Amino acid sequence: MTDILKSAVALTLLCPVLPVSPVEIFFLSNASAAEQIDEVVVTATRRAEQLRDFAGSISIVSDRDVAMVGSTHHAEIMNRAAGTMIQRNSGEESLTAIRSPVLSGPGSCGVFLFLENSVPIRPVGFCNVNELFEVNTEEAQSIEVLRGPAGVVYGSGAMHGAINVLQATPAQLPSVGLGLESGPDEFYRGKFAFGHTGTSTDVGVVGLASHDGGWRDDSGLEEQKLNAQLIHRGDDALMGLSLAATNLNQETAGFIQGEDAYKDESIKKSNPNPEAYRDAYAVRLTGQYQRQLSDTLQLDLRPYVRHSRMDFLQHFLVGKPTEENGQDSIGLLSSLHIDAFTNTSILAGIDLEFAEGFLKETQDGPATDGTPAANDIRPAGKHYDYTVDSSVAAIYAQLDQPFAQRWKFSAGVRVEYVDYDYDNRMIAGNTRDDGTPCPGTGCLYSRPADRSDDFTSPTGKIGLTYSINDSHAIYATATHGYRAPDTSELYRLQRQQSIADLDAEELDSIEIGARGQFASLRYSLAAFDMTKDNVIFRDANAFNVSDGRTKHRGVEYEFSWAIVDSLRLALAGTYAEHTYDFNRSVEQGETIVAGRDVDTAPRHVNTARIDWRPLDSLGAELEWVGVGRYYVDAANAHEYEGHDLLNLRLAWNATAHWTGIVRVNNLTDEDYADRADYAFGNYRYFPGRDRTVFVEVNYRTE
Repeated sequence: MTDILKSAVALTLLCPVLPVSPVEIFFLSNASAAEQIDEVVVTATRRAEQLRDFAGSISIVSDRDVAMVGSTHHAEIMNRAAGTMIQRNSGEESLTAIRSPVLSGPGSCGVFLFLENSVPIRPVGFCNVNELFEVNTEEAQSIEVLRGPAGVVYGSGAMHGAINVLQATPAQLPSVGLGLESGPDEFYRGKFAFGHTGTSTDVGVVGLASHDGGWRDDSGLEEQKLNAQLIHRGDDALMGLSLAATNLNQETAGFIQGEDAYKDESIKKSNPNPEAYRDAYAVRLTGQYQRQLSDTLQLDLRPYVRHSRMDFLQHFLVGKPTEENGQDSIGLLSSLHIDAFTNTSILAGIDLEFAEGFLKETQDGPATDGTPAANDIRPAGKHYDYTVDSSVAAIYAQLDQPFAQRWKFSAGVRVEYVDYDYDNRMIAGNTRDDGTPCPGTGCLYSRPADRSDDFTSPTGKIGLTYSINDSHAIYATATHGYRAPDTSELYRLQRQQSIADLDAEELDSIEIGARGQFASLRYSLAAFDMTKDNVIFRDANAFNVSDGRTKHRGVEYEFSWAIVDSLRLALAGTYAEHTYDFNRSVEQGETIVAGRDVDTAPRHVNTARIDWRPLDSLGAELEWVGVGRYYVDAANAHEYEGHDLLNLRLAWNATAHWTGIVRVNNLTDEDYADRADYAFGNYRYFPGRDRTVFVEVNYRTE
């Protein structure tokens, strides 16, 4: 693999991914109605296209939003998009929902695709629920949230949605940009940005370093992020190189337990797991070579190299074992854009990826935090130690065909092959690491013998868009998405399960929607109905199986109304039902019944913002975030009541170069839970933070 990585580095040096997005600074955009209607997005096809013509749902979080929110956790900025709810756990940890319940457990993260500049940040089969902290969302130029399957262009994953973080090009960066921020509990953050635009070569660098002492006992983190781009424009080609690097050293605070414990001031700041930690780093090198082959053909090649490592204490498990995991991968995204005839557009390409991943789990001593019977099956020593080599190859094509003046038909198909070669580096079976058996029913941890698994899956999409006039459009689309089982679902087994014979998860979606603008009122509406088959879960025997089925249906909305030149109201939200469509007893003695809500699936998630600019140099934003009640167990026997939060932000452009921002989060000092759960016979929470005030000062020169 080392030789492959060296070759890939040489290849990427030839050529980054170039985001395309409008530029806003801190205050309300003065763009005309026509300019807003013709907003550009890149996630759906890997190149710029007008949002008006897209058959599907996508939200754009602008650089103005990124700057104003100044998020200390990516949930604060991501949750501005309709249909999105990212729950904050401890530190930089999170769980995601996009047109779905909040999903947890091994492999659940595989239904979402996280990208930076349209390139996935992790290889297929090696997701992590917390992986979004590996992306610099704090300094993004824009963030696009695509809801629903996007498998034609991106393949495995992106079943429920995709988040594409677009970094600024050098031309979009200031010559010099510096920022300092301070907050409670020893929070300090520094940011920088440098951009240079030459006659043929551009260079840009952004980065940040954060120190957070932690608002809960024995918690806190150190974090650094860096993004750099080099772009060269030739006579008939564009070449570039993009580097992304992140590092996290975190002291983790665990769940607090007991019904409504998050309302008790003496408990919410406590940390039952002061020994918990998470250390992680990731480096990605991405190239782009873009060449106009003719008037109708454009070639786009995006080679990449990725390296990531993570080490953390599983404080949420009896015995508190340590996990180490990592991935090294190389790949190539290729696309050929064909403008045929007078108005036909065809996108076609071949994508390739090769990865090596590993996972180790080790328990230092005897499990003393469970019942004696539970301790017997969780022995000290090594539980898992395996590697997986993966190969992915896909071919895809997508057609966009306008007809009859105002109609556009789109269709696409992708066929993807995923192969895993698993190598168990321990004794197979569910014994101790020295081969001796555990008493009773055996050890909890089961290790399959060496094996290979492969999956071949098609995805597809058909869409129809009708432009009522230049300001309004409606669309309908039917899509099919899939995800290959994650390596941890296939090879990290328990009890007597020796083989996980899993199918790929599949999702069928039907959606209708409308978007447009009435003078100063801008809107986007969507209704969806989705069915997911072969859902992977752990049954009552603690076996990983793939015969679950769930349904997802709901409506999403986004409105923006410029009431007057200095005042704007923005609304976004969703009402959705996420229900089980099968009956089964599952792990921990719970019973799934068809028609019940999937756990951690609030039906109402809404946000509202009032932007006020009393002076050209002064802006304010008042934000409401509402999360409805939801069940915290599959049996729907326990629930969280939901919460409503208010956040206030003030920004002042003191001079042409200096800007100050004050942020007050949880303005009313609400008691709430970022995450609520019910497990092992008890409520458990990641409590939400009390009222906090952050102050940031920025300097920039153009």
